[in-house]
Amino acid sequence: MKQVAEPIRTDDLTRDVYGVLGIPIDAIEMSSVLRRIQSAATGAAPFLISTANLNFLVTSRSDAEFRESLLRSDLCTADGMPIVWIARLLGVPVRERIAGSDIFEALKVAQDSTRRLKIFLFGGTEGTAAAACIKLNAESCGMTCAGSYDPGFCAIEEMSTDAIFNLINSSGANFMAAALGAKKGQAWLLRNHDRLRIPVRVHLGATINFQAGTLKRAPSRLQKWGLEWLWRIKEEPQLWRRYWDDGIVLLRLLLTQVLPLVVLARWHRLTCTRSAQVPQIKWSEDHKTVILSINGIMTVQNLGTAVSCFQDAAAAAKHIVINFTGTRLIDARFLGLLLMLSKQLGEQQLNLKFTGVSPRIARLFRLNGFGFLLSTKTKRVA
Repeated sequence: MKQVAEPIRTDDLTRDVYGVLGIPIDAIEMSSVLRRIQSAATGAAPFLISTANLNFLVTSRSDAEFRESLLRSDLCTADGMPIVWIARLLGVPVRERIAGSDIFEALKVAQDSTRRLKIFLFGGTEGTAAAACIKLNAESCGMTCAGSYDPGFCAIEEMSTDAIFNLINSSGANFMAAALGAKKGQAWLLRNHDRLRIPVRVHLGATINFQAGTLKRAPSRLQKWGLEWLWRIKEEPQLWRRYWDDGIVLLRLLLTQVLPLVVLARWHRLTCTRSAQVPQIKWSEDHKTVILSINGIMTVQNLGTAVSCFQDAAAAAKHIVINFTGTRLIDARFLGLLLMLSKQLGEQQLNLKFTGVSPRIARLFRLNGFGFLLSTKTKRVA
């Protein structure tokens, strides 16, 4: 394998990310989430967090920009027990649900005053962010509120003015929590990625309401049982239609994608993996493109070769073509790695393309929700 200069950025390629029905999910524990947030808060680089629940998954299937906001995230946790259950059925080692509200509460635990997060609250219903800010500053906890702003119910363009960003960026905050509704909030964070100077950004939905006391969160038992949605409907009856529609999509996904993947995984364990060998990746390149030809089985058990090779390829600062002609099997972990490679190339304005995709491999892409990678060039705006 060709040795090149030190990679421009390797964090994404070393993340333990899995591709779950078209979105990335980090197999991570809460303690690691908190460490990553604290580390990112001390730097200047943008650190986008997404907390993927069932509605995120459903929305990503029909909204390419929303899906892009998840793919561009630097951390994407499993928020919502349906995501945890789906992941476990697919063999993804997600040990716990990590909801946005749980992250926020964990960050509030008192720490050394020199490391207290400075938070900016953006959005929520009228007066909610300001009320939450006052309550936070009245508590002795791991964060202080550096400011808040309620843009009201308006278009994304109207809440993306220079005056608003001057207010946000001059606050001195290092953690921003937005609450604009999932679709609008993710789009606002994505479109204004380079205009924000606050390093850590996340859309936390109802969390600001919980903090302000205008909305009560479900008891912990209902959360653990995956029944928080029932409580939310009790508190906010208008949500019933969303939960109903999401439930219908969930049932369809279970029948048409999750169960077939479970069956295929068992079949592959009985066939391919019995004769599994260490995969080989052949490298070739010209002045514009690196071509990586993958031969063998590329799964979580033997991904080390791919990680180091992808790091070198990304550092080459060229377009990348992956040749699947000799590939016999891929899994959710390898798909997650492809997403991270795509993310890195997008930040460099480069393309990721696939060739030699057999019907078997194409079927695995589509059943896992990543058929879009086969039909489009993977070039993204940083």
